Parts: sequence; C-alpha cells; structure tokens
Amino acid sequence: MQTTSDDEQRLARIGWRASPSPEADVAPPQFLARVVAQHRAGYQLHDGESMFNAQPAAKFLKRDLDPTLRPAVGDFVAVAPGSPPTIERILPRRTELKRGAAGENHKRQIIATNVDAVFVLVGLDGDFNAARIERYLLLIQGSGAAPVVVLTKADRTDDAEATRAELRQRLPVEVEIFAVNAKAADSVAPLLRWLGPGGTAVLVGSSGAGKSTLTNTLLGHERQATGAVREHDSRGRHTTTHRALLPLPSGGCLIDTPGMRELKLTGEEELDEGQFADIDELAQSCRFGDCTHMSEPGCAVQAALADGRLDPARWQNYQKLRDELAAAADTLEAQLRRKSESRVLTKALNRRLGEKYGRH
Repeated sequence: MQTTSDDEQRLARIGWRASPSPEADVAPPQFLARVVAQHRAGYQLHDGESMFNAQPAAKFLKRDLDPTLRPAVGDFVAVAPGSPPTIERILPRRTELKRGAAGENHKRQIIATNVDAVFVLVGLDGDFNAARIERYLLLIQGSGAAPVVVLTKADRTDDAEATRAELRQRLPVEVEIFAVNAKAADSVAPLLRWLGPGGTAVLVGSSGAGKSTLTNTLLGHERQATGAVREHDSRGRHTTTHRALLPLPSGGCLIDTPGMRELKLTGEEELDEGQFADIDELAQSCRFGDCTHMSEPGCAVQAALADGRLDPARWQNYQKLRDELAAAADTLEAQLRRKSESRVLTKALNRRLGEKYGRH
C-alpha cells in the first residue's frame, strides 16, 4: 500500500505501522481500516478519520471456519466500499492474544490482535489473586505482546507497595508491575510508555478491577460506564459489554474488554518458559529423571520448598496449571486428529461416489 504523509498520519491514529510484507498491500478501490468493535449485526471499523459499520465477506461466515481466522478487534483489514462496506481480507497480525473458549470445547477465542502490551488489571482489594495473575501471564506468553501488571485501587490501601514488592518476588523480572490510582492521571502516566503514536494496549482483568475507570482517565473524559463492586468479593457487574478499541489523546489506542469470568488455557502454552522457568530448572536438577517431586530422594523441587527458595503457593499453582494444560493439550490433539480423520473419510467417500456416479 503506497501511502502519503497524510495517509500515514491518519492511519497512525488507529495504530497502523507500515509493513514491508507484500501481504499488507491494499489496492484501490479497497482501503485500510481497523476493527474497533464486533457486534452480532456486524463490525465497527475506523479508518483513522471516522468510524463506520461493515459486514464480513461470505468466506468469514462459514460455520466450520476456525474462529481465530475471522476478523477480531485490533485487526487491520482490507475493506471494499459499498452499502455496507465489506471486510475482504485480514492483514497479517503482528501479535495475537487468545484464550480457550468458554465451555466444554477447546476452540480458541481471540481477545485482541496487533497489541504491543497487555495490561493485566487486578484490584488491591478482595480481587487480588497472585495465582490468577500467573494464569494471565501464561496466556500472554506466546502472544508476542509485553505483559504489564497494573494493581489498581492503590489509593484504598496502605499496603500497595508491600503487595507490589511481594508480587515482584513471584514474577519474572521482565514483567513490569505498577500500583496505581486509576482515577488519577499522574498515577497512571507510566502506562503511556506503551500508548504513544502507533502503540496499542489491551486491558484484561475481572469485573470491578477498574478497566473502565482507567480507560476514562486515559481518555481524559467519562466515556466508559463504571460501577460499584460487591463488598464480599470486590467483583463488579459487566459495565463493559463488548471489546472496543479507542484512540487516545496520547496518540495510541486502547482496547477495553469485558470482565473475564473464565480464563481457560488454549493448550498451546509452555510452562517451562516465562515465569515458571525457574521451576523447570529445579526439576532438571533432581536426582532421578522421572522424579514426580513428591517424596523421591534428591528432589531439587522439594529441597527448594523446604529451604524457602520456592513459594509453596506458587508451586501449587504451577501443578494446577500443568495438569490443566496437559488436559487441554490432549483434548486439542484429539480434536485435530478427529478433524483429520474426518477429512480423510470425506475424501474417500467423494472418491467412491465419483467412481460410481461419475463427476460433474
């Protein structure tokens, strides 16, 4: 796509970065836009100047299409003009944040694409849960985006820095952690590092964690609805009902998301990377290669638990995530195997029908 300086300034408002890939070329009369919201009736797009409604091309509506291959919030898309305009193609994604879809199946669901940072919001109240933060980081690990932990409601507690320091000991050093008052612009100013021109961040966290409050502060005005949280668990109602991408005064874009009740792994995550690399390293030092880390002599994991080098709560969460990930991976593998077998059977059936009745 050949762009002028005016085009580049316009597209930068929606987070576009010129790509050297030929797949990013968009030839007239098609034009470039970004998905800012998805509804049952279609999509909302932004071209850097205005927002408009669009419909997906027929190929995106096939029932058996992998959901991750459909347009998602954050995608840059090639759009054909018309009434309504039509999304013809998804441009290559530079990052992709996804989770396992809710329910019994193990399909993957896109949370957001083309984001530079994922802000994991957790309230410094009854919402705080270090194990849930580790689960978020595991999902973010393979996305290509940088994880940033944002501890909100720092103005409501005297222990904000102590909690942040304790969490700092549990998480990898490369994961940034901020304790903020989401209502104060000066308190959230450090987050603007990821929200300059061309930058995009997505907010994730449970309902009541302060995502909409933070969004309003970064916007500089009240746009997103906010609500009170329940006293017994500090959870809120879903004041944000769908994912939405918002251009910010700082030049970047922010994607707000509804609170997530279920945070399922996709089955593709790797526990021996990222925040659990130290546990994997300990396991490599066990005397026996098939050590279960329960009662075997020479177990490095049990030794680290005994002398305080490994937090018992963190070890328990690791075991829980390991078991869940193994189950998800097995289910995903079984689904792929069934799909492959189904394709083979379909081809065989078509061949027999062709031999019997001839091809038309």
